[in-house]
Amino acid sequence: MRIAIIEDNENLAKGIKNSLEDQGLGVNWIANGIEGAAFLRQENPDVAIIDVNLPGQDGLSIVREIRQRGDTIPVLILTAMGKTSERVMGLEAGADDYLVKPFEMAELIARVRALARRRPILQSPTTEIGALRYHSQRRTLQGPAGDLELPRRELALFECLLDNRGRIISRDRISDTLYGTGAEIDSNAIELLVSRLRRKLDGSGVLIRTARGLGYMLDEEKP
Repeated sequence: MRIAIIEDNENLAKGIKNSLEDQGLGVNWIANGIEGAAFLRQENPDVAIIDVNLPGQDGLSIVREIRQRGDTIPVLILTAMGKTSERVMGLEAGADDYLVKPFEMAELIARVRALARRRPILQSPTTEIGALRYHSQRRTLQGPAGDLELPRRELALFECLLDNRGRIISRDRISDTLYGTGAEIDSNAIELLVSRLRRKLDGSGVLIRTARGLGYMLDEEKP
């Protein structure tokens, strides 16, 4: 899952970014409203966290722009103003949720995950493929022998592949989802993650197929 943060407070933005990355999420941070709006026009993150007061272009106008073009990306608005009228303005602009500063990171993470679950593929809390059963709210994966203990990056990779099951997803798209667009990672990082996850899915009836030069696809093993 990939999150876009549009926030000009560097300390706050880095704190949010680090907390989300600790959960195995890919994060892009943009500190300017104009650049943030441009990023959202070009990219397709799973959730956008947008501050109200931004240099260049304010957060509410970004949200209005998102909705006017028919983009359904879930949006969490951040603001230092807690008045009911301010919250109403944000929601009327098209935001899905509202968080007043200061806030606990645990609450922000919970709200981000709640918004992400609104994606069509995750409307049902459980998804079954092969002998695997994935619960999106608890972020748990069960195999034939019980729960599979996956480190956060491997779990994020599984979620990324599950969201696109039956379709080839490129290494670049996987990298963007897990680490954020343009992140500098080792050239073998994705391949190593896929290899480790493959071993843990062995015997579950689920395969990670490789399309050489194209990417990877989650698929059920044929009898």
